[in-house]
Order: sequence, then structure tokens, then C-alpha cells
Amino acid sequence: MSAGASRFEGTYLGDATRIGAATRMECKICWHVYDPAQGCEHWQVPPGTGFAALPDHWRCPVCDGARDQFMALDGELVTTEAAATAAVPLADAGPALPTETIARLEAAFREVHTAQMRGLPIVNDALAVKAVGFRRHGERWLGALVTPWFLNLVLLPGEGDEWSELVPGAKELIEFPSGRYEFVHANRKGVGAYKACSLFSPMFEFASMLQATETASAALVSLFDPSIREDGAQTAEIRRRREEELAPPPDSVPVQADPVRPSRRALLGMGSAEAADA
Repeated sequence: MSAGASRFEGTYLGDATRIGAATRMECKICWHVYDPAQGCEHWQVPPGTGFAALPDHWRCPVCDGARDQFMALDGELVTTEAAATAAVPLADAGPALPTETIARLEAAFREVHTAQMRGLPIVNDALAVKAVGFRRHGERWLGALVTPWFLNLVLLPGEGDEWSELVPGAKELIEFPSGRYEFVHANRKGVGAYKACSLFSPMFEFASMLQATETASAALVSLFDPSIREDGAQTAEIRRRREEELAPPPDSVPVQADPVRPSRRALLGMGSAEAADA
């Protein structure tokens, strides 16, 4: 394939010559990552093959999407605008989580999806596994994890944390500017110990991966918004407001439409300690 003649959407403005030989590319349909270091077993592409050098017949091995639906995940980014759109605007945004750690996190839950969850009625087949917006939060790493069966806030340990003694299933209240949130301790092979706060499960509110990742990003921003703090609110009142925000207008006629995404207040209420008591 001639790299100069190839066109790619996303961050490369139709110019394949701007794609670095080691740049990992991500399908914007299913979020599959092509890593040049690994090649592609499905299409018998050997390791060390850059994205721009893939054969003409190559397509996404997961969703069969066209190559021009891939965007830069890391490596040789070509525009500052592209780099800016890749970052989740956390109020105290710090450096991003190393890509190898993100890869391990996503790989662990893709394995769960393949080995344990595929075909179960709680799985939304329109979604995939995706780590969203992981940035430094104090000495730890905070982000969100989207899977076909849940959307969780996830807190990973920093270098000085000793979390090997965490008891899986134990609960902990963690303070953010918008309120206190209940995180559950967990430990998974390939990831290690971490803490997770459930926002959605199951995931049938979302018709697409874009909806799910946008909601995850909004949740991360909302954590640091003190204007939505509801300390001391009654659980019944939180539930009442959430139901009102999610309910269609009284005079509306039911029609097929995209699932309603709750407001930031309702979304954060799902993970708050008060809502967990309901």
C-alpha cells in the first residue's frame, strides 16, 4: 500500500505519512487498538508493521470497520488540537496514566468479557472495553472504565501505596469536591488492587460507545464540581430527583430514540454514598 495515497480520518487529516511507525491506532467504532509492536494475528500481519504499511485488504479485526475509522491513540501526534481533544478536562488534571498500564487494565476486562460475560443478558453488545480519562489524582490515578456491562469510576494506587492487603468487596467512602462516593475494593489478575465506584450497571442506557465514553468523561468532570454537592440529602429525595430527570415529559408520545442520558447531578447521584444507601 502506498502510504502517500492512503487517507485516514481522525487526527491525521487524510495524510498517512504523518502516522509514526510505532503509533498505536484505535478504531472509533469498537475501540479496538492496532499496536504495530504486536501486528495483527487475524490478518496475519507480522509484528513491527506500522499502521500506514498495512495491506490494502486490512480492516478492523473486531468490527470489520474501514481503516479510515482509526484514530491516533499515542505516539506521533500531528496536531496540538488532536492532543487536546484526547485529554479529559479534569479540574486537577495531571499527567496521563502510562499507556502500558491502560493496556493491562483494558486487556484484563476484555478477557473477562470473552471468557465469562459474552452472551449473557446483562451485556450490551454495542459496547466494548475502554479506559477513559485516567489522570493523576494526588498520588493516585483516577479514571473511568467502560465495559459492555458496567461503567465504573476507578482509582489505581500510586507508587507509594500498599494496597495488596485490601479485602475485595470491602467498601470505602472517598471525598471529592462534589461529595463522598462509595468505592469497593477489588483485586484482579493483570491489574492488581484497585478501588471502583459503580455508576451504571447494566449498560442498556447507551446505544453507542460514543455515548458511554462521553458520559464517563462528564462524570469525571462532575466529581470536581462543588456546585452539585448534596451533603445530607435524603436518599428518597435523591431518588425522586433522579426519576424526575430521567422521566419523559407527561405529554410525550413514546417513540424510538436514543436512550436518555441522565444529567450530571443524576449521574453522580448514582455513585454517591447517599444513593448507595437507597
